[in-house]
Amino acid sequence: MRYFAVSATFHYLGPAFAVLLFARVDVLGVAWLRIATAALIFAAWRRPWRRIDLRGDDARLILAWGACLALMNCCFYLAIDRLHLGTVAAIEFFPVIALAALGARTPRNLAALLLAIGGVYALTGIHLAGGATGLAFAFANAGLFASYIVLADRVAKRPALDGVDGLGASMLVAAVVVTPIAGWAAAPVFADPVALLAAVGVGISSSVIPYVCDQLALTRLPRATYSLMVSLLPAIATVIGVVVLTQIPSAAEVLGVAAVAAGVALHAAQPEGPTGVAAADPERAGAPVG
Repeated sequence: MRYFAVSATFHYLGPAFAVLLFARVDVLGVAWLRIATAALIFAAWRRPWRRIDLRGDDARLILAWGACLALMNCCFYLAIDRLHLGTVAAIEFFPVIALAALGARTPRNLAALLLAIGGVYALTGIHLAGGATGLAFAFANAGLFASYIVLADRVAKRPALDGVDGLGASMLVAAVVVTPIAGWAAAPVFADPVALLAAVGVGISSSVIPYVCDQLALTRLPRATYSLMVSLLPAIATVIGVVVLTQIPSAAEVLGVAAVAAGVALHAAQPEGPTGVAAADPERAGAPVG
């Protein structure tokens, strides 16, 4: 659980700081700096090209994940520039709940899913003042986020890619993909040392810490379990929105957060055995949870 808790916190704490940075740096420029910072850190830290033999399916998986990371981050930042953070997080969760449903094999899991869906339904009413453009980016980000979870899970569970090294290689691909899309928008920031330093901090807190923790969590959890735990993200995003961006939640948001949290708690409380998570994924029976 500790890896997921860190990942969940930084997943939206970094973007909340990015919103504050939008006043000084173009939105796509912040997205490029986030990815470029992470790519440089992974290159210096892991040197993934020395550890991974990128051929065949492994190469295609890394390329797909890298492209997904690049496009997801651009859509996400364009969405939170127009909509509140909690709104984007709620929309982001719809495809994720579908992933969790694929692994729902017990009445307890189904009840947890119903609670989480009800919570997300309540949260989707949050401040849709951003209009059609913001919603389009938010839904595009949601689809890419679901793809991110699938691809991240495959990398985490493929021994040849070694989890974090696979992430590092994918981040290098993401930097290449995002440069023609958003690199131009980052050019002015190099004349603003304060903004550049802040953008580097956003990159570390948004794309290094949470993504590494995701890989560590995914090596210990079945994807369906992880996907339902991700239902905590709208609640965490709402809290961070209050603390960092002073986005005060409505009564519907509070009820939505409570329902989502209850769904996650119900799913996590199931015992190991014939109907539990361990039985659904025997190789992980008894494995420590992050």
